[in-house]
Amino acid sequence: MAASTPSPVTPSTSTTSTSTGAPAPGGAAAAPGEHAAAAPPHRWPWLKYLTPLLVLLLAAAVIITITRDWNAWEGGRIEQVTDDAYVRGDLTPLSTKVAGIVRDVKVSDYQTVHAGDLLVELQDDDYQAQLAQAGAGVEAAKAAIENNRRQRELEDARIDKALAGVDQAKSQIVAAEAGINAVHADVVRTSAERTRQEALLANQAATQQKVETAVADQQRLAAQAASREADLAEAKTALRSSEIGVETERRSKAVLESQDQQLIADLHAKEAALTVAQVNLGYTKIHAPGDGTVGERQVRPGQLVSPGTQVLTFVAETKWVQANYRETQFTHVKIGDPAEIRIDEYPGQIFRGKVLEIAPASGSQFSLLPPDNATGNFTKVVQRIPVKIAFDDAAKSASLRPGLSVTATLRTSH
Repeated sequence: MAASTPSPVTPSTSTTSTSTGAPAPGGAAAAPGEHAAAAPPHRWPWLKYLTPLLVLLLAAAVIITITRDWNAWEGGRIEQVTDDAYVRGDLTPLSTKVAGIVRDVKVSDYQTVHAGDLLVELQDDDYQAQLAQAGAGVEAAKAAIENNRRQRELEDARIDKALAGVDQAKSQIVAAEAGINAVHADVVRTSAERTRQEALLANQAATQQKVETAVADQQRLAAQAASREADLAEAKTALRSSEIGVETERRSKAVLESQDQQLIADLHAKEAALTVAQVNLGYTKIHAPGDGTVGERQVRPGQLVSPGTQVLTFVAETKWVQANYRETQFTHVKIGDPAEIRIDEYPGQIFRGKVLEIAPASGSQFSLLPPDNATGNFTKVVQRIPVKIAFDDAAKSASLRPGLSVTATLRTSH
């Protein structure tokens, strides 16, 4: 059996206490005085409640923040800032009003233009012909009115002639009646003389010659009386005919006068057609509506365009800023408030302006599909209201481009 190797002696790691107390029995346990010296005394017993108290206060603050109008202070700030803002300008799509073939495009892409500059021209041969045709129609209508006027003048002359015939017939009637009255007395006298001479001849107191003379006088005057009666009838017939002629000419004139109103209306229609032809001819040339810049050309010479075809986009020189502020920032915002405008394209520069207009409703109300929160679940979303800010220096703002990002700061006064 192998001999066992003695274990090395390890020195004791325990130290002797320096206190005046007696050592523990066997040297295995420390004295009670050593435990008292190692643990610090509990001077603030309430510290153990500090952490729960802080948690409760934080929870109460969160609840109050959620349930109360926590952001009411935002509207009371003097400076209201938003980066939901952009440079805006009038972008006008220029389109054709009539169909035609593009003859020439007078501008290049992104060219600066002035009011009245010719931008695009269409071939106008068809519209020139329509203008000439409309002008000829107007001249024909005027000639018809002049012809009607001369016919009415002719009818007036015929009416005057018929009235003169009436007067003449009346004079003939008067003369015939006077002649009849004059002859009637002679007829009565000669008839009595004939009767007397015939009676004397029967008594052999008169000669046959006297009787024959009396008979001849009586017959002659009777024939004159009959002639005068015929003249009277003829004069009355002429009077009736002249009166009918006057009435006929007057009715003819009334017809011409009614035709004159129709011809005048036709002239107005022809003049309106002439105006339309002139307007359509003017539509073959598209001019710049003001000072500004054009966008990219959409047509080229020789291209067939129809009404409504967009040829260019015109950007006016006048620019402004549209800033979309939260509704909670509108407590004291009003028209005329000064504004500071910082544009991302020009870092470090500050543009000055003022509030020109405020939208009458929030932006969501002008959207294609306005929100309707009457049904379904509801989640409150802070609305934004557009504000139009005008630049104080219009000449400096003319070089800006619509769509640039802006940071707008309004200074309210309250």
